[in-house]
Amino acid sequence: MTAPAQTRSSADLIRAEEPVLAHNYHPLPVVVSRAEGTWVEDVEGRRYLDMLAGYSALNFGHRHPALIEAAHAQLDRLTLTSRAFHNDRLAGFAERLAALTGQDMVLPMNTGAEAVESGIKVARKWAYDVKGVPADQATIVVAADNFHGRTTTIVSFSTDETARQGFGPFTPGFRVVPYNDLPALEAAIDETTAAVLLEPIQGEAGVLIPDQGYLAGVRELTTRKGCLFIADEIQSGLGRTGRTLAVDHESVVPDVLLLGKALGGGIVPVSAVVGSREVLGVLRPGEHGSTFGGNPLAAAVGTAVVELLETGEFQRRATELGVVLRGGLSALLGKGVVGFRARGLWAGVDVDPAVGTGREISARLMHEGVLVKDTHGSTIRLAPPLTITPEELTGALGALEKVLG
Repeated sequence: MTAPAQTRSSADLIRAEEPVLAHNYHPLPVVVSRAEGTWVEDVEGRRYLDMLAGYSALNFGHRHPALIEAAHAQLDRLTLTSRAFHNDRLAGFAERLAALTGQDMVLPMNTGAEAVESGIKVARKWAYDVKGVPADQATIVVAADNFHGRTTTIVSFSTDETARQGFGPFTPGFRVVPYNDLPALEAAIDETTAAVLLEPIQGEAGVLIPDQGYLAGVRELTTRKGCLFIADEIQSGLGRTGRTLAVDHESVVPDVLLLGKALGGGIVPVSAVVGSREVLGVLRPGEHGSTFGGNPLAAAVGTAVVELLETGEFQRRATELGVVLRGGLSALLGKGVVGFRARGLWAGVDVDPAVGTGREISARLMHEGVLVKDTHGSTIRLAPPLTITPEELTGALGALEKVLG
């Protein structure tokens, strides 16, 4: 990569944002101008290894050739029709995505939060039309420490006060139970329960992996109690954990899957609610929609993403390189790392608070040419592109060892 000519430095650009951008983020002070594969480059030409991959939106790396080719080809033909008309890319996308996930139907949307909101609406509609819950009484059970997005309905059932404070009044109809606690979940389900909505692995909470058997237990419980199981695979899905979906580790098939992030290949926002015909079939024209949902450009890129996953290559890479990741982190236990959780190419790393906060460790790694992101306290998350090489991954772990020393 060659840095383009710039008239404004990183510092100038960061200062320029201050008065004109809402302060809803606190990014690290790096200004990216180019990227390819696992590497990004700032406006001064400094290179960084991307170990965050856009919170898994860049599972296939920056500007994957097959995805860029699909986007370019579609840009030359058709980008948007709205759903007022059909387009020639949507059917193929829906067919391939349904087949990849073992489901029947697809509801295309744009962002992850949109997929979650759509899943909530579908679950409520199913509860009234199919289960027979009295009007306006449907409930959804969720897990503490969840992260499903930041819309007003979603923060209504968040347990993160930073996400909630100042945004009430909150949407009713949700019950919060501890994550990874089947007895508590069973106690919360009653005749009004439309669905249980869970992340198979809680990403924002620090890559929290439930006990083996928990997801299978959720599936058994929801089936027995007559409610839906909605799995939010927006971060955990599409190869990240070494399987196409995180629920695949327990051979679980939820009623509804929520997908996003990597589904757009890091090129365009693409999300989807994918589920059984019995569930998604409750929607009728006019009851839900999106001007950009299922647009031809998104469908073209999404289809190319599915084609990459159909090969199994990226799932294998996440599995094999996950061994390297866990081995490297294990070697750091007692050397600044007090614990970690990892599955595939995804890890939450707990740093000794005496060494630094997650933000401080992230800043130190940035100066070593490695980009990561903290979650809470002294925890950082690692989620590199699935295209990372063993040498690059080992180099990142070496940088982590250096900044912990």
